[in-house]
Amino acid sequence: MDLTTTYMGMKLRSPLVPSASPLSEDIDNIRQMEDAGAAAVVMHSLFEEQLRLERYELHHHLTQGTESFSEALTYFPDSINFRVGPETYLEHIYKAKQKVNIPIIASLNGSSVGGWTNYAKQIQQAGADALELNIYYVPTDIELTSNEIEQTYIEILSAVKAAVTIPIAVKLSPYFTNMANMAKRLDEAGAGALVLFNRFYQPDINLNLLDVEPNVLLSTPQSMRLSLRWIAILYGRIHAYLAATSGIHRGDDALKMLMAGAKITMLCSVLLRHGINHIRFIEQEMCEWMQKHEYESIQQMQGSMSQKHCSNPSAFELAQYMRSLATYKPEWTATHDTSYYFS
Repeated sequence: MDLTTTYMGMKLRSPLVPSASPLSEDIDNIRQMEDAGAAAVVMHSLFEEQLRLERYELHHHLTQGTESFSEALTYFPDSINFRVGPETYLEHIYKAKQKVNIPIIASLNGSSVGGWTNYAKQIQQAGADALELNIYYVPTDIELTSNEIEQTYIEILSAVKAAVTIPIAVKLSPYFTNMANMAKRLDEAGAGALVLFNRFYQPDINLNLLDVEPNVLLSTPQSMRLSLRWIAILYGRIHAYLAATSGIHRGDDALKMLMAGAKITMLCSVLLRHGINHIRFIEQEMCEWMQKHEYESIQQMQGSMSQKHCSNPSAFELAQYMRSLATYKPEWTATHDTSYYFS
């Protein structure tokens, strides 16, 4: 059974790639991922806020005692809020490359050009095989136009691409006015791959403390539908590789993404829930399905159910949505007396 695939010029033993998560902060975990069958690993992210904090701390030490309002310095977060600093991150990449044979993909997380280019160079020098730009941007300025937001993405990609020679993937959210056009623009700007989609952190309100607090929700298999749809639509229309992320928990999920047109399928929540060795089970499920349905390789199925190649291209568009609404039957109608709703 041939599970090999290619991603941004890298030949991988399978399409199963752990995405950026706290798991990759430990070198032993990365070694376990390789042993379990991971084809590559995306490292945990180096955040733009960390780069800003580093510059701020340098300025603070150079100017300590010269300002009149020392309390102003407390507006920046303490360094203990971040797991690792930039130098530690670079060292971690270097050590990972010494311990495993699979590709190491670094991750930069931010929303402006800032100091990304300098650290992109250092990430390449540390030995990373590729770089994923996780452009995590929630615009809150009501004066900011969609054109300005989209141009920021292009400028970040262009600046980083000019600074390094390793391939660059861009991890996107789905919240664009025209996702297809944005994908085309990033493709033309030189993105080696598009990773679809980022799952934004959504805060919650603690009713007991009357405070806004972090609330990380792990994905479920239902989360994959949006990525699957857009990968199927974009397949064959742009040159950039397509990577699927969010909601991939089983072998069936990975197979569907590959048929839609993904080159790799990224795993995160499922590994946090069930452990790193779950990679083995997903691969086993894929192989069993392929054997049962007489597929000899991943290449046979990639893109076979994309909008370009499937028998019903409208299934990914509005017409199918209207049909779904027209044929849907609420689950409660068969088991509950609903007469009181209308009395």
